[in-house]
Amino acid sequence: MAPLRSWLSIEPTSHFSLHNIPFGIISTAANPTPHPAVAIGDHALDLLVFTQQNGFAALSMIQPHQAVFSQPTLNAFAALGRPMHRVVREYMQSVLLADGPFPDILERNETLRRAAFVSLEDCKMHLPMQIGDYTDFYAGLHHAYNVGTLFRGPQNALQPNYKHLPVGYHGRASSVVVSGTPIRRPNGQILLDPSAEPKQPVLSPSRKLDIELELGCFVCKPSALGNPVRIDDAPDCLFGVVLMNDWSARDIQAWEYVPLGPFNSKNFGTSIGPWVVLMDALEPFASSGMQNSAKVLPYLDEKDQKSHYAIDLSVSLTTAGGKASTLARTSAKNLLFSFPQMLAHHSIGGCPFNVGDLMGSGTISGDSKLEKGCLLEQTENGKVDIELEGGEKRRFLEDGDTVTMTGVCGGEEGSLVGFGECSGRIEGAMILDFS
Repeated sequence: MAPLRSWLSIEPTSHFSLHNIPFGIISTAANPTPHPAVAIGDHALDLLVFTQQNGFAALSMIQPHQAVFSQPTLNAFAALGRPMHRVVREYMQSVLLADGPFPDILERNETLRRAAFVSLEDCKMHLPMQIGDYTDFYAGLHHAYNVGTLFRGPQNALQPNYKHLPVGYHGRASSVVVSGTPIRRPNGQILLDPSAEPKQPVLSPSRKLDIELELGCFVCKPSALGNPVRIDDAPDCLFGVVLMNDWSARDIQAWEYVPLGPFNSKNFGTSIGPWVVLMDALEPFASSGMQNSAKVLPYLDEKDQKSHYAIDLSVSLTTAGGKASTLARTSAKNLLFSFPQMLAHHSIGGCPFNVGDLMGSGTISGDSKLEKGCLLEQTENGKVDIELEGGEKRRFLEDGDTVTMTGVCGGEEGSLVGFGECSGRIEGAMILDFS
C-alpha cells in the first residue's frame, strides 16, 4: 500500500505508522493516573489531553462519548463498537495527515501539540483492558502436531477432535500482566523421575520454564447467557489484537494436566503487549490462514472469509549478561482457527461474553526448526540444546533471562502496522518454608 504521509516526523521503520493508530493506556509525570492514548511514531498522543483541549471538535459522533478517554482502561471505548472504533481511528489519521482536512486541530495548534504528545520513553504502560475472563486456545496446528509427536508419536500426534473445533482451556485473568512486568519462576509439584514407582512428586521451582508465542484478541461486545454468537456476527464482537506470551511450566504441567488439563503450570503469568491494534488496522493484511482438511460444522464455517492475518512474529532471548539471540520467526497465518471461530465455538453452549474478555490463539509455530514458538518444541522437551549468542546454551529459561516478542504487518517502510514489543524478565522462585 502507498504510505500515508504525516506532518509529524515518523521513522520509516516504526511499527506505529499512520496506517496503524493502536490504542493503549499510559500514565505520565504530568498525569500519573492511567488513561488512553494512541501510538504514533515514537510518541504517544495523549487522548485525555486531546479531549480536554477540544481535539474532537470536528468529530461530532464522538462528542457525546468523550468521557471514554478519561477512563483507566479501554473498556468503555471498546464498548462503543467497531463502527465507532473505525470513525475515531480514521479521524486520528486525518488529524495527523500531511495536507489533511483538519490542520487547525493539532498541526497548527502549538499549545495542544506540546501538551498532547509524549515520548514513548516517558510513558508508563498499563494493561489496556480490564480483563474479566481469559481463555487460551490451541489453534497452532504445527505446534499441536509437534507437541503431540513428542508425547504420543507422529501417528497419534493430533487428537481426533483437533481439526473439528478450537481446543481451549480457561486461563487466569488475574495473572495477565502488561509487557515489562517481571515474571517470577513458579513453584509446584513435579516428578523428578517420571519412570520411578511409586510416583511421588516434590514441591520445587519449575525446572522447565517455557514461553509461548501467541496473539491475544479482546472482545468489545457482550453476549447474553444462553445466546451463542453466530460466526457471521463474531467479527463485530472483536476490538483488537495484542502480542501475548503465555508462560508455561512444562514439568508442573506434565504432572497436573491429567485428567482436566493445565492449571498451576499456566496461571502464574501471561504477558501481553501494551498496544491494541484495532481489527480495522489489520484488515489490509487479512489472510485465509491454514487449510483445514476436516469439514467443520456449519456454526464454524466462515465460508472462505479471510479472518486470519499476515503478521510476522519473532521472539528473542536476552541473557542476564546482555547477549540477545533470536529464537524463532514465524507467521500468524499458521493458525488453524481464527478468532471469530474461537468466539463462535466458545459461546455455542451459551457461555456469555463481556467487554474486555481475552482470547489467546495458542502457540504459533511454523513447520521448520526456526519457526517453533516455544522451547518445548525447539529442545524436544529438554533433550536438545539451543546455542545462544555469547556461547551460552538453553533448554528452558534461566533466572535473569528476558524474552521479547514482536509482531508486524507489511513490508513497505512508512506503512508498517506493528505491535511494538511484549517482554518479560524471569525472576527467581519464591523461597517456601513449611517447616
